[in-house]
Amino acid sequence: MKVEKLGRAALAAMVAGAMMVGAASAETLRLSHNVGDTTTWHQGAEKFNELIAEATGGEIDVRVFPNAQLAGGDQMKQAEMIGRGALDLVLTSAINVTPLVPEMAVFSLPYLYASYDQVDATTQGEPGQMMADILLDKGIVVLAWGENGFREVTNNVRPITSPEDMKGLNMRVAGPMYIDVMNALGANPQQMQWSETLTALQQGVVDGQENPIGAVIIPQQVYEMQKYITTWHYSYDPIFLGISKAKWDSYDAETREKLRTAAQEAMAYQRQITREGTANGIAFLTEKGMEVYEPTPEELQAFREATKPAFDEWAAKVGPEIVAAFQSAIAAAQ
Repeated sequence: MKVEKLGRAALAAMVAGAMMVGAASAETLRLSHNVGDTTTWHQGAEKFNELIAEATGGEIDVRVFPNAQLAGGDQMKQAEMIGRGALDLVLTSAINVTPLVPEMAVFSLPYLYASYDQVDATTQGEPGQMMADILLDKGIVVLAWGENGFREVTNNVRPITSPEDMKGLNMRVAGPMYIDVMNALGANPQQMQWSETLTALQQGVVDGQENPIGAVIIPQQVYEMQKYITTWHYSYDPIFLGISKAKWDSYDAETREKLRTAAQEAMAYQRQITREGTANGIAFLTEKGMEVYEPTPEELQAFREATKPAFDEWAAKVGPEIVAAFQSAIAAAQ
């Protein structure tokens, strides 16, 4: 009996020791993203952590930092930090990478897309791979594409039914291309970190902003600070889950495959819940007291024509070959 007890004690000690060794050898990767911890971005990042921990038996753990904390609140700085290996992982939107990679603005050219099928034909097809190859040259390995969504405009001054209604409004924007779009519409664009935007809206520093419904406007409770929303679908913004090339190169082929598979599953989940949130969003926002305006096809055409100068300017910066590849994939998906 004593021998049996000793045997069980020894076995328990061995198991505990193995667990301690496993815990000690676990690698923690830091993932930075732009927005709050109530968003589908954060849910997608947490799903990735769950999946990669399971796939590696706990050998890799991902710690998620919202609101660009690791970049000092500067959402535009994250891509550069990933590129030089100062961050392990990033979940960010294409428009936030344009200071480093101007070509990434192609996704968000005004009125490029009309449907999710067209979006998926680019992000999940050859155009997405083309952009991933460009990011690789900057030290960023794209593991998977997720979704921020179609960007809608909100403000506290008046309903937006035509380009003329944008004139004179102080609008928070995320990046350089959106500055040009707002200028074309006669608004006063103010580039601002998202971490500062909610306070700016509360205090009336800016009149409005533009963001997707399911990924940002609802989870970040923008409806508590804004009265009017127009579903003009003027620009689409994907997100991507990327890893530092230096970190990627440190892994063997098996671990790389586990990372990519976990990322793709996590971003598929993130796209799904974002689109579900968007589909249910109009009714929710109406219930919360927002005044929703859905433009007619003729009114959308007026916005399209008004923003064409910005489209042409940024299409030239992106490059005709890239724009043509996107337009070809979109045409095939119609």
